[in-house]
Amino acid sequence: MKYPAIPLAQSVIQLCKQYKITHIVISPGSRNAPLTMGFYEDDFFTCYSIVDERCAAFFAMGIAQQTKSTVAVVCTSGSALLNYYPAVSEAFYSDIPLAVISADRPSAKIDIGDGQTIRQPGVFSNHILYTASLNEDPARQQWNEEEINKALGTAAVSKGPVHINVPFEEPLYETTDKLIVPAKRTELVKNENDQEQDFSDFINCWNDSKKKMVLVGVNSPDQIDQDVVDWLGSDPSVVVFTETTSNLHHPNFFPGIDKIIAPIEKIDEEIKKLQPDMLITLGGMIVSKKIKAFLRKYKPACHIHIDTKKAYDTFFCLKQHIRLTPENFFRQQKEKLKTVDSNYRAEWLKVQEFRRERHKLYLEQIPFSDLRAYHFVLNSLPDNYQLQLSNSSTVRYTQLFDLNKSLKVFCNRGTSGIDGSTSTAIGAAVISDTPTTLISGDLSFFYDSNALWNNYIPEDFRIIVFNNQGGGIFRILPGPKGTDNFDTYFETTHHLNAKSLCGMYNIEYSSANDENTLTEKLKDFYTPTSNPKLLEVFTPREVNDRILIDYFGFLNENFQ
Repeated sequence: MKYPAIPLAQSVIQLCKQYKITHIVISPGSRNAPLTMGFYEDDFFTCYSIVDERCAAFFAMGIAQQTKSTVAVVCTSGSALLNYYPAVSEAFYSDIPLAVISADRPSAKIDIGDGQTIRQPGVFSNHILYTASLNEDPARQQWNEEEINKALGTAAVSKGPVHINVPFEEPLYETTDKLIVPAKRTELVKNENDQEQDFSDFINCWNDSKKKMVLVGVNSPDQIDQDVVDWLGSDPSVVVFTETTSNLHHPNFFPGIDKIIAPIEKIDEEIKKLQPDMLITLGGMIVSKKIKAFLRKYKPACHIHIDTKKAYDTFFCLKQHIRLTPENFFRQQKEKLKTVDSNYRAEWLKVQEFRRERHKLYLEQIPFSDLRAYHFVLNSLPDNYQLQLSNSSTVRYTQLFDLNKSLKVFCNRGTSGIDGSTSTAIGAAVISDTPTTLISGDLSFFYDSNALWNNYIPEDFRIIVFNNQGGGIFRILPGPKGTDNFDTYFETTHHLNAKSLCGMYNIEYSSANDENTLTEKLKDFYTPTSNPKLLEVFTPREVNDRILIDYFGFLNENFQ
């Protein structure tokens, strides 16, 4: 077996091995050659070559999203490193372990006019859990190993991105048969949850409240055991609101938040019945702007977030952060939590039933559009698939529908950017045991089209692109529509399609621009093939916004 001749490269590789970082995503370059050779020469690692560093980092994040373990990305020096930043920030806010390993020039070669050289140490300082800026001096070998240990240990324990900057002096391509520096892993002590917490306020608030709301944000599938889910669903004083990305299901829960919440503010007499006394939030970021607006205006007396790592004061009334998993907390405390007589869930169920019926009626009477097309696309998804969603309109339209409960749903909601959705989905598909479908808007898809530039896309990978010829969400948002140059600077209208891209990357292409064609194309879209497939759904740009705006008004008509 060949090892890089540079001791510092050996240290990085051996410690990655000891931390069981098996997946390494490498972008081609020269300065990172000692790392590249060391990783691909060792059968312990599974290496991927992704040219575009931005795509590479999101691809790695998709793998880490599925495995829940650290994935490394390796790049050369210079601006290559900066292309990792969108994925680094997403991993930071989504608690995804990512080890960014960048090659660099020695410190004496920085800012002297050498090419492909920038100030790399600390470049991610606002969105990183730990930065290890290593030293090329062989006398600092032990210190370097301590820094690598701190970085990799932090990624594993605290679940987030870390940066290891590794300076190399030429020659870069020399190898040796000997392992010069058998680096040693040192354990990082995890103590963030060791402190005793007082739960008496939570218990008292729970037992005194007849109107309790549990709001679940981004949540990995199967993260909370069914007996805890059933216990929450059995209490008549508890309503559990879930989102598409919550991956949590019970007959008494309330999916489709926006569909239920949107019109309520217009009915004053409803507010007092539906406003919670107590709010418990679980999981990550909340998609629904409707529920945020509702709870910020009609604040609960008590908001408590349950999460091992962090709590956001999203509704400006946070009282306590319980640093446990929801699973462990409720298992430990539920014997102390009383069930009180209440009609709170019953009141919300009346609202939900009415809105579901209005939703159904509205879909039956509207013309072909984004909203109606999503109805057919979402109903066509096979059981037990993984569903990856792009941001902006896509995840928000999906929120309006009650999805197949066997689906596992993911979306990059840490920063909610449109960049990297396709790359993340492909990385997730590569490692997933179940077939994956990505639903994307046109701008998100074209923005990340380099995601298709790799050799790892599974044959059963499916992409559905909603092409409404621009940023359709900007026609829905209040403000810019109707202003000068709206089409150019907000909606960014275009006449692009994905057909040529699919031809270049050997992906089977089909399209639909009406209901009959769409339903026909969906019939065999998921049948096995020897290539990935893409279905492009063209919808009317100037109709979609009015149909969605009228939808929320229709939901509220004739409510008693």
